[in-house]
Amino acid sequence: MLVLFMAVLTLVIVVLRYVFDIGSIALQESVLYMHATLIMLGLSYALQTDSHVRVDIVYARLKPNVKRLINLGGHALFLIPFAILLIVYSWDYVLASWRVQESSPEVGGIPGIYLLKSLIPLSATLLILQSLCEIARLLFGSRQAID
Repeated sequence: MLVLFMAVLTLVIVVLRYVFDIGSIALQESVLYMHATLIMLGLSYALQTDSHVRVDIVYARLKPNVKRLINLGGHALFLIPFAILLIVYSWDYVLASWRVQESSPEVGGIPGIYLLKSLIPLSATLLILQSLCEIARLLFGSRQAID
């Protein structure tokens, strides 16, 4: 639904700009905010639904037990450590933005960039939680889940 709204809003922005010669920084930034929100919050959903990028040329030919080991290793050795680093290294960046109540540098822009930046550690936290769920599913779930 958000994607559809973003598409319609983008069309409105283009029509306002090129037909009526009316520009709105706030409208343009709102599409950017929605896009960032969609991506940052959609990462853990993509992981849950197995919609993330994978090299399926090799992976598809592997046996289920090998796939399970690869997935466990990917979560434990790559995804979770990366997400933890993302939280650690973004924390001061986000706090600094909150301290000054950072807003758009553009005149007429949207205030609240600090809210948008808060999605960085939130997204990483959601990725860790979903990764832990995937690890539990791989270790304790049904065998058909990996096929």
